[in-house]
Amino acid sequence: MTEFVSEIKTIPCENRIVYETLADFRNLEKIKDRIPSDKIEDFSFDSDSCTFSIQPAGKVRFSIVDREPPKTVKMAADQSPVEVTLWVQLKETGERETKLKLTVRAELNMFLKPMLSKPLQDGINQLADVLATIPYETLG
Repeated sequence: MTEFVSEIKTIPCENRIVYETLADFRNLEKIKDRIPSDKIEDFSFDSDSCTFSIQPAGKVRFSIVDREPPKTVKMAADQSPVEVTLWVQLKETGERETKLKLTVRAELNMFLKPMLSKPLQDGINQLADVLATIPYETLG
């Protein structure tokens, strides 16, 4: 497995609120306008899974496989060309401050790794940026 870790981001919001938002994919409805439509399309989601199309991989589905309130949401791709897991890790660092880190583990063979490593690292950092700018307290 190859591991990709995002930059650590600071979110000016209570840890519990951030966790509750990210632990339910239905909340994507409230922020889908922030997702770049030139990269990701055909979104559908329920509380535990999210399906979308991304070029060049095609249709991908992530399901939440573990929740550890209010610290971690773990997802796995159950429709993907490669085995992928994603962890959203949260840590309260103040009364209204939460640190966020994303970790992706992907099963990349020796041919895919050189081609996908940079796009995956860039993508995980972009996702962390988007998650850090969500107005969590106004979504409820």
